[in-house]
Amino acid sequence: MYILLCTFCMNGLYGTTGFYPKFLFDINISIIVTIILDQNLHEPMYILLCSFCMNGLYGTTGFYPKFLLDLLMDNVSIITVFTLSGLNEIMNHRTALFYLTLLCYSVILLVNISIIAIIILDKNLHEPMYILLCTFCMNGLYGTTGIYPKFLADLLSSVHIISYSGCLVQALVLYSFACSDLSILAVMAYDRYLAICQPLQYHSIMTKQRLVQLVCFSWITPFCIFSVNVFLTARLRLCSSNINRLFCVNWVIVKLACSPADTHINSIIAYITIILYVLHGFLIIWSYMCLIKTCLRSVENRRKFMQTCVPHLTSLISFLVAILFDLMHMRFGSKDTPQILQNFAAIEFLVIPPIMNPLIYGFKLMKIRNRILNCVYFKMNDKL
Repeated sequence: MYILLCTFCMNGLYGTTGFYPKFLFDINISIIVTIILDQNLHEPMYILLCSFCMNGLYGTTGFYPKFLLDLLMDNVSIITVFTLSGLNEIMNHRTALFYLTLLCYSVILLVNISIIAIIILDKNLHEPMYILLCTFCMNGLYGTTGIYPKFLADLLSSVHIISYSGCLVQALVLYSFACSDLSILAVMAYDRYLAICQPLQYHSIMTKQRLVQLVCFSWITPFCIFSVNVFLTARLRLCSSNINRLFCVNWVIVKLACSPADTHINSIIAYITIILYVLHGFLIIWSYMCLIKTCLRSVENRRKFMQTCVPHLTSLISFLVAILFDLMHMRFGSKDTPQILQNFAAIEFLVIPPIMNPLIYGFKLMKIRNRILNCVYFKMNDKL
């Protein structure tokens, strides 16, 4: 009787735990969005309330995902930790690699935070194109922060392990970062299409409310999709704990399953996800076909294209080359490929796009470039 009572209580805990995080998330998000969108609420008291809710999301997000994964994984997998073996062949150079990685991460933080701060502080840059660039840089910080700190800690340690739930969370961050990047690039292409091809309707279509909806779609949709992927992975019984990578990747974890038959649903969801984001790619291609067709008719439109679309196109190409290189190697690469080349393929899209994107936009977009030059000029004058 008491065992049944215990089971009943545990089931109640499991059920309510699945409800309360979403309830807390929804109510906090609702308050934050309401305060941001309503200019009448831009007063100290409401701004402090907004920051209070954001801090609540920050705190609960650090606890609930792992707790839910722990509940889901109970009695599913006997593996509690993974071994990351991607660093085994380069440990002789780990000190130099640590300082190089630390420098790279510091540059990523510097250039992305600088662009974000410039756009937030300068009211002249509160336009859709610059706000989308700001969210693009924020997403870069989100993705790299999910990987670099753990990678730096591994370089200083002789044992490279990660907990099961921590590995799944890292995989979720990695995939949601990559797909959010593609979603934001698609929205930026749509924004440029409206600005150049339909300039008279631009402001009526790309309203502040529409912009918030598109940004939320770019962030929340990938997170929800890959949450489903990760939860499907968490139900699998695994027969190995060795991941031959620098960090956790969902598909690599799936391939460790004892029974291939159990991974069919994972493959189906994965291919649906791939199709969804291939459609994002087609949207970008369609936008640029229309842009190029329009720009051929006017010198003014060609100037706009060179000034605003070339940075976007450069970011898109660098991102796609980096991500496709890693995906092709992960899906079809040979196991005999040297470990150093595997590591380069894995880490490339976490190094090149987060550094290059802010630099490309910072030097190419005139308003941001002028703002940066003004900041440097004033600092030099202050020193003199």
